[in-house]
Amino acid sequence: MDSDLAIAVPRGTIFGETLDLLDRLGIDTSEVRSNERKLLFPKAGIVTMRPSDVPTYVEHGSADIGITGKDVLLEQSQRDVYELLDLGYGHCRMVVAARESGDPIGDALRRLGRVRIATKYPRVAAAHFAETGRQAEIVEVKGSVELAPLTGLVDGIVDLTATGRTLAENRLRVVEEIGVCTARLIANPVAHKLKADQIDRIVERIRAG
Repeated sequence: MDSDLAIAVPRGTIFGETLDLLDRLGIDTSEVRSNERKLLFPKAGIVTMRPSDVPTYVEHGSADIGITGKDVLLEQSQRDVYELLDLGYGHCRMVVAARESGDPIGDALRRLGRVRIATKYPRVAAAHFAETGRQAEIVEVKGSVELAPLTGLVDGIVDLTATGRTLAENRLRVVEEIGVCTARLIANPVAHKLKADQIDRIVERIRAG
């Protein structure tokens, strides 16, 4: 990979697979792997951060390209970045879930004409319910969203699930699927023009496997 490209790498669930991908592109990620606290690696051209911060750094040109989940891009659809490639890993589903017993969401809609939904993805949740013609009050939470319906705060949640295990452990079930989310390669629009050759080569190499 071209050393003059700055890449934003997400810490968290897709961190390991992202570093594996960079290794295949010819980047030595050994320093990144051995430093959990360090965030900036100039020699490798890597800056690490929370997945939700990747589009911000890429949009403002602090990174030329970046990798983050489709869930982040859906929630931050206002960001001026180019989505270049579905990388195929980090597979999970964005779903609407509710308590296992009864029909909390349907009951709320019939009784009150609206439903209350907790989520870390307020824009995605609001758009989903608006598109399906249902009025929803969106409650944004930062912690464990599964707690919200169990305490009666909300009728349901919108969240990511990979295996469904966490939902089941909290006596919740999927009632609707919004979409499938995987890791995506994104680029800064200006960098995509000025460094088109380098970025195109990366895309071609990833596609070639």
